Amino acid sequence: MTNAQQPAGRAWRRFVPWEGSADRGDLALMGAILGVVAVGLALRPAKPFLIASHPVLLEFLTGDLTAVGAAAAFARIGEADLWLVVVAGAAGMVKFDWLTWWTGRRWGLGIIKMFTTSERAVRFAGRARDLSPWTLRAAVFLAVLPGVPTAVVYAMAGWAGMRLVTFLALDFAGAALMTALVTAIGYRAGQEAVDLVLMIDKYATVASLTLLAAAALFPFLKRLLRRTR
Repeated sequence: MTNAQQPAGRAWRRFVPWEGSADRGDLALMGAILGVVAVGLALRPAKPFLIASHPVLLEFLTGDLTAVGAAAAFARIGEADLWLVVVAGAAGMVKFDWLTWWTGRRWGLGIIKMFTTSERAVRFAGRARDLSPWTLRAAVFLAVLPGVPTAVVYAMAGWAGMRLVTFLALDFAGAALMTALVTAIGYRAGQEAVDLVLMIDKYATVASLTLLAAAALFPFLKRLLRRTR
């Protein structure tokens, strides 16, 4: 290997969580993570449409708390089952979390450094194996709270050796509690929230078509402007 190749190789290591050469397991796990990201991006344009017609489906697909609140509002007027709103929302929030646990189990501190740029979070994660099991369990249960670096906590759990069954149980329990709180707020809002969601749905088609038209016309207008200059 030449001297020019060595710095490039070391630079590349900053963007991968594994040590040495990647094997099939590394590539499969990274591919699964990128697939989840791609699915999330693909679902974004569908949110304004599904939130009014299929809010329960949307909360399961995205785990989005806005969809949970909308589904709860529809449950208030009898358009959905309240228990299903909570279960679908919690399941939607946690359905891919096992992948994050697996990254911690497989790559340890390497993936945690990719999840966060906070030196404090990295130092805390570095002590994951020395934490009390109850402290780590509490962290997983509370990881859904705003401001908590969720991915770091889940990777810590995998790195520290927490069993997958235990992780999934705590993860679902925390998500169910958060979903229940949001559901209670949406259920209380009731018809007013439903009216707002329906208004969003009413203008979703217009907004989407406008954005598509703008995206299609922008290159044409750009070329036309260049020609006039």
